[in-house]
Formats: sequence, structure tokens, C-alpha cells
Amino acid sequence: MMIMTKCSRVCRPVWALTVTLFFSLAIVFTAGAGTPRHFSSGDKQVNLVELFTSQGCSSCPPAELWLGSLKEDPRLWKEIVPIAFHVDYWDYIGWKDIYAKSENSSRQRRYRDEKSIGSVYTPGFVVNGREWRGWFRNRELSLSKAGAGRLQAVLNDGQLQATYSATEEAEADLTLHVALLGVGLQVEVTRGENSGRRLPQDFIVLEHLTAHSSNGSWSVTLPAVDLTGDSRPAIALWVSDGKYQKPLQAVGGWLDRNG
Repeated sequence: MMIMTKCSRVCRPVWALTVTLFFSLAIVFTAGAGTPRHFSSGDKQVNLVELFTSQGCSSCPPAELWLGSLKEDPRLWKEIVPIAFHVDYWDYIGWKDIYAKSENSSRQRRYRDEKSIGSVYTPGFVVNGREWRGWFRNRELSLSKAGAGRLQAVLNDGQLQATYSATEEAEADLTLHVALLGVGLQVEVTRGENSGRRLPQDFIVLEHLTAHSSNGSWSVTLPAVDLTGDSRPAIALWVSDGKYQKPLQAVGGWLDRNG
């Protein structure tokens, strides 16, 4: 038998089992249906703020609330693109995170392998491809305003056309990342460390697609995504070179009629 201590401020994985949970969401939206949506980063760095989190980690709800507070930040989408990757390595302790994916856990581990973070834990923040521990010290988010090239996209009827113009000569192999996000979701947790809690869930990565290019141009067909009626759909886009996960530039925005 394995003994698991309660997470306090940081949770680190020890071991994992696969737990199956069936969960259905209402209302399907097709990304970009209707009026074309235009996105442009400008030439300055738009800061990609990644949170690695889990509904099974008792330390994560405060970090998720902080990320969710960015909904009201005037810098949202202009200077900050927040996203939450739910990891699956805490599923074994009693509650299977309904948004967790093994690919999200692999992304965090790859950051460790690239020496961008010191270790794998939740809640874990990565800002512009580097570990950020300022949240644990109640520090303000330090944003880059460096030149980063322009990432532009047009989304129309589920078809995304994107281009990236680098400020300097870019790598020949570029990767476009597309994340479809759910904002304003609520989850009732009935087991595990957060049992009995109703967790607000914002900027959750529901789908994460990648596409490669040698010339900074992409055409991507986006899938339909399930969302509950009270939530808002959003999109995050960022470009990295073919070797590392660190984003070169990012952009994002709302996909509903209020965006």
C-alpha cells in the first residue's frame, strides 16, 4: 500500500494509476463558425502564461483562481495569453481530472528535460517558456515587451489561416500551436483531496493541435469542442521553433459573440 501525504503549497507526482471516468458536456460549438475572427499579436512579445494543474491537487485551486482573475485584466489577449494544462499524474489519488490528458503531463516533463523548469509539480507556472515561481511569493507577473515578430491569424468556419513574421531570421522548422479553451466552467469534485468542492475552471485547454511549417504559414482545420452553456470559448495561438517548446510569439482571443 502506498501512503500519500496531503499537498500543501506544491504537489509533486510519485506514482500513477489509470482511472476511467465518463463525463459529458453540453452544447457543442464549432470554432470560428459565423463571422470571421481576426487575431494579431503586434510586434512586441505577447506573454504566454501556462499553468500546469490538476483537480486532484489540493494546492491547485488558489493558482487556478489567480489564473481565472486574468479574465478581468485589461492586458488579456493584448499582452497576456493564459492557458491551463490539466495533468493526469494525480488521477490515482481518488479523483480523475476530467480535463487531464497525458499529453499535458508530457509537455510539462519536456519543459523539465529542456531545463526550462527544475522539476515536475503542481501548481506549476511557465511564462514564455521559463519557470515562474513568483506566484508563490505573491509577486506581480513580470511581462516581456521585447520585439518578437508578428503572429496573425484568421478563423472562418473552423478553418484557421496563420502567418508568423519573425523580427530576425527564424528557424526553418516552425511549429504553430492552437489551443481551444474553455472559460467559466464549474466542476463538482466528489472524491480525492478536493472532495466536496466546486471548482471554477478557466482558460482550460480542451484541444491542443500543432502544425509544422518551413515558411511561417499554416492552414489548420479546427475541431468542434464541447462546452457547457455558461462558459465562454476562447483560442490561444503560439509559435515555437522545431527544437524547443519555448514560445516565440503568442496571440489569443474570445470566440463567442461577445468577444
